[in-house]
Amino acid sequence: MATYDLTPRIAPNLDRHLVFPILEFLQERRLHEDGQILKEKIELLNKTNMVDYAMDIHKSLYHTEDVPQDMIDRRVEVVARLKALEEAAAPLVAFLQNPNAVQELKADKQYNLQMLIERYQIGTEQIEALYQYAKFQFECGNYSGAADYLYQYRALCTNSERSLSALWGKLAAEILMQNWDIALEELNRLKEIIDSKNFASPMNQVQNRIWLMHWSLFIFFNHDNGRTQIIDLFNQDKYLNAIQTSAPHLLRYLATAFIVNKRRRPQFKDFIKVVQQEQHSYKDPITEFLACVYVNYDFDGAQKKMRECEEVILNDPFLGKRVEEGNFSTVPLRDEFLENARLFIFETYCRIHQRIDMGVLAEKLNLNYEEAERWIVNLIRGSKLDAKINSESGTVVMEPNHPNVYEQLIDHTKALSGRTYKLVSQLLEHAQAQTAR
Repeated sequence: MATYDLTPRIAPNLDRHLVFPILEFLQERRLHEDGQILKEKIELLNKTNMVDYAMDIHKSLYHTEDVPQDMIDRRVEVVARLKALEEAAAPLVAFLQNPNAVQELKADKQYNLQMLIERYQIGTEQIEALYQYAKFQFECGNYSGAADYLYQYRALCTNSERSLSALWGKLAAEILMQNWDIALEELNRLKEIIDSKNFASPMNQVQNRIWLMHWSLFIFFNHDNGRTQIIDLFNQDKYLNAIQTSAPHLLRYLATAFIVNKRRRPQFKDFIKVVQQEQHSYKDPITEFLACVYVNYDFDGAQKKMRECEEVILNDPFLGKRVEEGNFSTVPLRDEFLENARLFIFETYCRIHQRIDMGVLAEKLNLNYEEAERWIVNLIRGSKLDAKINSESGTVVMEPNHPNVYEQLIDHTKALSGRTYKLVSQLLEHAQAQTAR
């Protein structure tokens, strides 16, 4: 299933440190040769300050205890540079570690700068040194220290570009430490800045949105409420446009979120149109499954795609997260996906048939007869299906479903406030652009 590995498309949109968890996953799943993965790791590490880690991988790859001289020299250089940066940032670090002194800081950054110069002889040079020290710590793999220093740096920094760069670094560090709640807060903070900032060109803003969506995959498929929030973000017009123009492979993750999250169904019809439009630029078993069910009504094709979807999920570093339960490991998202995928097939099939043969239905759902019967009984008991089973004829008989005019009216108007909000936002943006000119 390396055919559907999106790493070559995703990696260029990530910080190199964020690529390591993906390579670890691919190595564990054995989608590529072990030697190839180790070489990729060394190539990435050569551009960081994680020299000891690079040495360990070199030993593992070439089965030797010796390491190249350039790695040894690089380690000496990194240690010396770290010491120099530590000394340069020491006055400000000492101040920040003093609780009584920190209490003197206020929300007014200009006041803070003036106070630090007058009382502690700490100026812009020391603040810049803190940024460089935090960045170096991050490159060395000390993500906890980097996150703390970058947070403190942003509280003092008056340069918006530097502050934005520090926020990206803070987000990466929280992701790598798997602090999903804090990472989600930083992600939302970064989104607000990207959406409101005046970039040098519209393409720069689009690129920042694409980076944000790629980084968000780590959070959304690990956070408890992530599968709802990925739809909230990716399905916004500006972000969906960015996906369609520059990153159509992200449709895999939005499609998966829609399938496992039934509460977002009002937006689902519009998303199916996007999947249909983008088939020429991107498709995989997950998007093709949706096309089979909702565009082509090809239930045999959907059944085949469902089996392929399972493999795609198991081999995807974001979707294939394993959970250990005793002596067994499961992939919760795979189980949810297959359950809801069967429901999607069943619902669509039932819309065009009033009486359905249980054997045919079992085949469409990729289940045996007994499993299919048990599955449908559970649906009926759970009030998810208005039908009854005729055991003598071995059929499912659908109850007639007459549309309620009031429900139809609500369905047609419930998106009105959202559309009005979008229209007002676009008008305000246009007015601000005209004023800026």
